Amino acid sequence: MSANPQWDISRALGVARLFHLVCGVRDACVTPFLTLYLRQLGLTAPWVGILMGSKLLVAACWGPFCAFLAKSCQKRRVFLVGSLLGSAVASLLMVLVPPLNRNVLYHACNGSSGMTTTVLPPGVTFTVTITSAQESASTQPAGPPSLPAKRRPEGLEASGFTDGPGESEQEPLKELHLVGSFEGAKATSQVLHPVTSRVKDNTWEGASEVVDTAVLPSDAVLGGPANASEAKREVGSLDLSSEGLQWTFLLSLVFLVFWELLTAPQEQVANDSLYEYLDFVDATDRYRSLGLWRLLGMSAGVCSIAALVGRLDCFLMTHGTWGVVCFYSYSLVSTVSLLVSLAFPIPTYQQQEPGYKTIKALSLLGGNPHLLLLAFTVFLVGTVTSTVQNFLFWHMEDHGSSKLVMGFSVALSLLGEILFHPFKAVLLRKLSRVGAVGLGMGCLAGQLLYYSFLWSWWSVLPVQILSAISNGVLWWAMEASMEDLATPVTERPLSTMFRGHFYRGGCSLGSFVGGIVVMRFSLAVLYRACCVVLSLWLAMFLFIQPRLPQERKINYSKLLAVEGSDTSDSEPGSERDWLVKAMREEP
Repeated sequence: MSANPQWDISRALGVARLFHLVCGVRDACVTPFLTLYLRQLGLTAPWVGILMGSKLLVAACWGPFCAFLAKSCQKRRVFLVGSLLGSAVASLLMVLVPPLNRNVLYHACNGSSGMTTTVLPPGVTFTVTITSAQESASTQPAGPPSLPAKRRPEGLEASGFTDGPGESEQEPLKELHLVGSFEGAKATSQVLHPVTSRVKDNTWEGASEVVDTAVLPSDAVLGGPANASEAKREVGSLDLSSEGLQWTFLLSLVFLVFWELLTAPQEQVANDSLYEYLDFVDATDRYRSLGLWRLLGMSAGVCSIAALVGRLDCFLMTHGTWGVVCFYSYSLVSTVSLLVSLAFPIPTYQQQEPGYKTIKALSLLGGNPHLLLLAFTVFLVGTVTSTVQNFLFWHMEDHGSSKLVMGFSVALSLLGEILFHPFKAVLLRKLSRVGAVGLGMGCLAGQLLYYSFLWSWWSVLPVQILSAISNGVLWWAMEASMEDLATPVTERPLSTMFRGHFYRGGCSLGSFVGGIVVMRFSLAVLYRACCVVLSLWLAMFLFIQPRLPQERKINYSKLLAVEGSDTSDSEPGSERDWLVKAMREEP
């Protein structure tokens, strides 16, 4: 915006809508698929949980701190442009992280290759046994020692194919048996097509060359009973002994933290600048609807990037990974948002006493039990929501979902929030604040329980529409409760604390704990545990909230109405005092 204080509200809102739309597309290019990409690199659940927890912890602390430092127009412009430019460059560093296994087998691009794919969920106990074709035809129960199968980072895929004549002249034909047993249920044995083994002389040493145990997932159990104790020790440890695993994890951690340090200031600085710009001309009522443009951009972006990855799948199998498309798209859209940010509305006057407002908000939070209860609720919601953000795509991939189905599931939940937004005022008027919060937490608990029982690649889609309530209505009710309890000076600082510190802090904790739970148990157990915890807190919330001391607030519209109707001076005593009369009429 120009330094000349000419307030063009229509132009400012138009630029802000476009900026939110482009930023939504940018975030959708990487954010939903980031943990899936880390899985493809070969990192297991606890390491992914540590990476995402560190990233969210940086976002929870660094973003509000940068917004606190950016007090003048020039500083805010520098933070905004620098954040967008830096994130566009830093995101490309993730492409440089080496995967644990560069020779991982990818699925076929067409049906003529004769390749088959089998996808198994985590928590699977499976055994790979290599026997000759003649031995498999006999009824002998004995066989060579069994080896733990390696699960590829993109879910377990076992492919059977026949090598060329030059590779199989002196090698006997083998048959690969994959036996899988699911937790809590029996699984049938799956026999894949005959393959040509590169195992020399059918020896144990030769077979060990085929199976790479360095990236053995924590939930894989060795085949023989004699190895049960060793498998338990493997599951219960966070081993970084492999040099490849050390490099992959450390580089991912450094690049993710550096990327988040550059990305975090953008959202908070932009939101504060736009709010103060509109507040100066008393137009903050238009600020609330701008979030819909970000949701719209995310829904369009997540479907577009998923379709693009599916379109380039065959090309990426030989020239890189699908994550390259996501990060390059993120960088490209960040460049577009950088151009839009040059016209983003930022007030030219000096912000007054931002630290004073934060201190007032902290004082109000510490002395109000309603706000403390709401803060803990936001923290807990962030904790359980992080399990969906981090590991739901893992769960879907294990059931055979494609990237396009994953993207459509996210878009379905976002579009549900957008379509439900016109009913926001009616819903909050019909339901109490406590009732709306309870409804949102109840729907979220139901979603978590549903996720633990997924049975097919499409089964996640029907429940995604509930996100309009579990995310949309829940946050509407909590923001309305904050507005009722906050003073005009503390409304924005409280919103920053709840959205930035409490929610993202809960997401960070949930990422750390969620990865460990997946390692020790399974994704289904994680979602059921989150459902139980959230249901228990919902019961406690509904029990505690009505018993907290209720603060009496004055309805000034009623005061003015009573003042206009009180024209008689004959009423005795306190009845002539219209202020006392109005306060008595308050419920």
